[in-house]
Amino acid sequence: MVKFYDAKTEADLSRVEAVLKQAGIEYSVSSLSERAVSGEIEVAEEDLPRAEELLLENK
Repeated sequence: MVKFYDAKTEADLSRVEAVLKQAGIEYSVSSLSERAVSGEIEVAEEDLPRAEELLLENK
């Protein structure tokens, strides 16, 4: 897994998760701290180009 996106808010995190889920891209989210409402999203290295493309299309 490689770092894909660092969500700053819960809404931002939800938006990116929805894009990835809709495309069938597996991902994981890790909190940057215990109090964080957002997190770092990681995807498989082979999915990174497609995930970036989808995120740019869905800004």
